[in-house]
Formats: sequence, structure tokens, C-alpha cells
Amino acid sequence: MAGSSQLVKELREKTGAGILDCQKALLENADDIEKSIDYLRQKGLAAAAKKSGRETNQGLVHSYIHMGGKIGVLIEVNCETDFVARNDEFKAFVNDLALQIAATRPLYVKRDDIPQDLIDKERVIYEGQAKEMGKPPAAWPKIVDGKLEKFFQESCLMEQSFIKDPAVIIKDLLAQKISKIGENMNIRRFTRYQLGEA
Repeated sequence: MAGSSQLVKELREKTGAGILDCQKALLENADDIEKSIDYLRQKGLAAAAKKSGRETNQGLVHSYIHMGGKIGVLIEVNCETDFVARNDEFKAFVNDLALQIAATRPLYVKRDDIPQDLIDKERVIYEGQAKEMGKPPAAWPKIVDGKLEKFFQESCLMEQSFIKDPAVIIKDLLAQKISKIGENMNIRRFTRYQLGEA
């Protein structure tokens, strides 16, 4: 089957390219991984993975105010050079991230930022829910893992579907921008404020 999920996963791990780009590459190259890698390299989409080790000391702190001053977002996104930090495409990307945060209310940038005790607490709650559903104990781990994945997708900016194109995950969007702009980038931190929120 063209672009099967296992092949897409393998290609993504090898190139760092986005899901849709990997699917297209596999489709264009009859599921041949090596030809698909070459295809992505020609398109410049495999470059993101190679750039990920570079330092990001420049960037932008951006503020976004929404709904007549009822929601505000402050975000820092880093890049390698001041030249890119002043680039209109980079600025638009940072603004899109601020819009995403305003709309979806993530709590963390990535999974690694979530305290382990919070993950453990969620796991206990999900196990209790699986038990209450009357499911057999053998099914609990799969149910818990599924609920944890959903928790990560809701809580972590990098795991969310992009509001302007739900077929793209934010981490894939970041990889696409790295490839297109040609520099490593890092979503460092953000804060979301909502009027009256505790």
C-alpha cells in the first residue's frame, strides 16, 4: 500500500520531514525508502533533521492580544541568526504559533516539559476510568496509553494539529519551516493569559 504508516514513520525518522511530505515522497517513488529520501533531499525537506543540532541564540519574543484584550500570548522562538529573526516568514510563523496558543490553550511546549508526577497522576486517573468502564484488566494499559496520548496532544504545543491546517502537526510545521528558511529553530517558551483566569 502506497505510503503505509510504517513506511511513513521510517521515512520521517530518517529525514525529519513532515507526514504529508513523507506520504507524497513514498507515493511518487513506489514506497522505495532510499528514492524517497533522495526526493525529499531534492525538495529540501530532509534538511531540518541535520540542522537540529545547531545553536539558536537569536530569535523573537512576540506578543499577541486577542478578543479585545481578553486573551494574551507571549512567546519566544529562537533561530540561529538575527537576519532570520527579522525575516517576514519567520515573524509570520511566530505569530501563527501565538494564534495557536491563544486558540488551543496548550500548557507545555513538548512532552519532556510535563512533570513526571503529573503524568503519573493522569495515568492513575485513566486506570480508574478504565476500571469504571467495566473493561477487563488486560485492556487497561491500552486504554490508559490512548488517553495519555490524547492528554499529550491537548497539553503540548508541539503535538497539536495546526489550527490553519489540521492535517499538519506543529512539530512537522516547525520542521518544514526549518527546511524552507534554512536555519535551526526552537520554540523555547510561551505564556498564555486569559482575563479573569486563576
